[in-house]
Amino acid sequence: MIRFEHVTKRYPDGTTAVDDLSFEVAEGELVTLVGPSGCGKTTTMKMVNRLVEPTSGRVFVDGHDIAGTDPVRLRRGIGYVIQQVGLFPHRTVLENTATVPHLLGVKRSAARDRAAELLDLVGLDPAVYGDRYPEQLSGGQRQRVGVARALAADPPVLLMDEPFGAVDPVVRERLQSEFLKLQSRMRKTVLFVTHDIEEAVRLGDRIAVFGQGRIEQLDAPATVLGAPATPYVAEFVGADRGLKRLSVTPIEPGDLEQPPVVRLDDPLPRDLGAHWAVVLDAEGGLHGWISAEQAGAGSGLVRDHARRMEAWLPVGASLKQAFATMLQYDAGWIAVVDREEKGRFLGVLTPARLHEALRRSTAADARDVARGDVDLETVSRR
Repeated sequence: MIRFEHVTKRYPDGTTAVDDLSFEVAEGELVTLVGPSGCGKTTTMKMVNRLVEPTSGRVFVDGHDIAGTDPVRLRRGIGYVIQQVGLFPHRTVLENTATVPHLLGVKRSAARDRAAELLDLVGLDPAVYGDRYPEQLSGGQRQRVGVARALAADPPVLLMDEPFGAVDPVVRERLQSEFLKLQSRMRKTVLFVTHDIEEAVRLGDRIAVFGQGRIEQLDAPATVLGAPATPYVAEFVGADRGLKRLSVTPIEPGDLEQPPVVRLDDPLPRDLGAHWAVVLDAEGGLHGWISAEQAGAGSGLVRDHARRMEAWLPVGASLKQAFATMLQYDAGWIAVVDREEKGRFLGVLTPARLHEALRRSTAADARDVARGDVDLETVSRR
């Protein structure tokens, strides 16, 4: 959908902002451009909608060389979200959101209907917020309006320049989560500029790590964190990249241990064969757990003594979520269930297995093999 071919941007004073850049962004892909200030990531993004013109090379959008496209027409077909939002202060939220459809000749009623639909999509009830002005909104709410406005003309390409950088960390994380949900439904082709490697890792299908005007590495987040291509990338992602990698490494069935299991309607066993056992319902769904002490001292059915399970996650959740859940409940393990409605129990994840999963994932990326094919005995512990 977006393609750069040997693109260079050199300013009259001799500064080279972008140097012989070539890369592609597939349709429906979200690529984060990350790097320090002045590295050329924002310049790169702005060349897609011709806010910046390249000195040499070509930029293609949907197979067309944009050098031959009228800039105004091009920009009206590309969504653009910036950190400062850029809402018109004298227009209501609904009017702001309907701006681009109006410019494209959509009838006022249809444009307002589309704006209302998108406000609802980003979590702002149009009946409540539609008639408000930007100054009456919080920073996070204004940012949501900015996203809705960028999507109003249903553009295939979305450019986002530090869109969540001006809000506090709690709101920022919430906006990131909401945007990921939106992207999973709408599958826009997105270039997302950020200086925050954690944001880049969380949002990107791939990450482009910029050095000075060049891409040092363009890879999946897990690969950038687990196998940095250059010393520069390793330094930029940080010495704690192993911890960052937790957020992009999913729990897999092969990571789990199989503890003793009892059923709710079983007679209470005198000996569990372990310090505790997982309690399941008749369909194999997770109910809770029971300790060996409770089993040995009680009588009746398991359901009379079982405790509810609070520390659990679905398979595919990140190792970071798993670690956070262990800490939240002061748990030595968490239960893992499938993603079906009834939550069939699959096994438990312990801290030792979490560490093994992280090591196996890192080694798999380095060797370009499946995670299950990694023998940890052959992986260095350095």
